[in-house]
Amino acid sequence: GMSTASLGENALANGVTVFGGFLFEVIATFLFVVVIMTVTSESKGNGAIAGLVIGLSLMAMILVGLNITGLSVNPARSLAPAVLVGGAALQQVWIFILAPIVGGVLAALVAKNFLGTEE
Repeated sequence: GMSTASLGENALANGVTVFGGFLFEVIATFLFVVVIMTVTSESKGNGAIAGLVIGLSLMAMILVGLNITGLSVNPARSLAPAVLVGGAALQQVWIFILAPIVGGVLAALVAKNFLGTEE
């Protein structure tokens, strides 16, 4: 059969509650989107290093979140592996669709209203 060991599916690690996983994904997405909105902002950003900062931020979040939820921060990235793998990944996929949306919306509100990004 098809090996599913490396399809990048997201699922809560043993001992991580639904609330804990959801909260972690909201916070991780929030932080990632704030970084993106800040470094790409015309007034606050620095285009010369924006890609590096975004990439390093994502790498740091992956290192922290890999053993918690698999780190989604992107609903589109979570959906296909969940459908292909099934099981816990598919049962929990709603977390990895809804939490990044919540985190992204909160980040946009904070960046616009409190961090002075104009986008």
